[in-house]
Amino acid sequence: MACLLRAFQRISTGIFFLALWGMVVGDKLLVIPQDGSHWLSMKDIVEVLGARGHDIVVVVPEVNLLLKESKYYTRKIYPVPYDREEMKNRYQSFGNNHFAERSFLTAPQTEYRNNMIVVGMYFINCQSLLQDVDTLNFLKESKFDALFTDPALPCGVILAEYLGLPSVYLFRGFPCSLEHTFSRSPNPVSYIPRCYTKFSDHMTFPQRVANFLVNLLEPYVFYCLFSKYDELASTVLKRDVDVITLYQKVSIWLLRYDFVLEYPRPVMPNMVFIGGTNCKKRKDLSEVGGFISFGLPCFFQALFSLTYLDP
Repeated sequence: MACLLRAFQRISTGIFFLALWGMVVGDKLLVIPQDGSHWLSMKDIVEVLGARGHDIVVVVPEVNLLLKESKYYTRKIYPVPYDREEMKNRYQSFGNNHFAERSFLTAPQTEYRNNMIVVGMYFINCQSLLQDVDTLNFLKESKFDALFTDPALPCGVILAEYLGLPSVYLFRGFPCSLEHTFSRSPNPVSYIPRCYTKFSDHMTFPQRVANFLVNLLEPYVFYCLFSKYDELASTVLKRDVDVITLYQKVSIWLLRYDFVLEYPRPVMPNMVFIGGTNCKKRKDLSEVGGFISFGLPCFFQALFSLTYLDP
């Protein structure tokens, strides 16, 4: 029974999106992926759609980690101003810094600086894409029916507005519960712990006060992550734009986690829980010396694949 449940979870996303796509939207899909472990789940869905005959274009930077060719979709490549060696160094620094010692007081700043090593590279990708006139003209002339993206960073969100396309987000989660903030879902601090607090939903009064104070810092985190994209979006859209308002125009959120494993809260009607589709399951877990040998998390699978990067 457990095996059947896991198998159902792995295909549930593709079936749901395929049904939605076939009945509601059409047959020409633009995909703006997020490189790294985020792509591993999106790729399964895209390939299912491609196998069913849909015309799919995946837009990728010329230097990338996992965004490889496939018979199920067409890649549209755009140039970026860095080489493979710089990309490799950024991912390796990002991974190594996760194991660096840090104190309780310095942990948030250290984590932010470490994340910006990779997030900064993704911003360069987005800037390069939105300033590439040839690629933008190609996308406009292709007349897609919808845009499918991972909204962890807002490049696909901006592009959906630029092309006037309905958008579907495939999302696992992000610090500060961005999916609930952007969708305007209730997110009460009284029993939903904020990121990095390590509290449970049964908090003491001092913990609730601390949770409230952490919640007050979330707008600043939003600003640090997205402020540069506001200017970029305003430039390409030729009007003043707040990226957060663009997120709120999404048609459907496909949330890659299970409702029963989250803190109870109301969600908007366009938010669909599709289960734990994170990494494709290759084989059953094996027991080694009395211990269970678990598969590595997606991020580290992607990170270790750098060993096999072409020069």
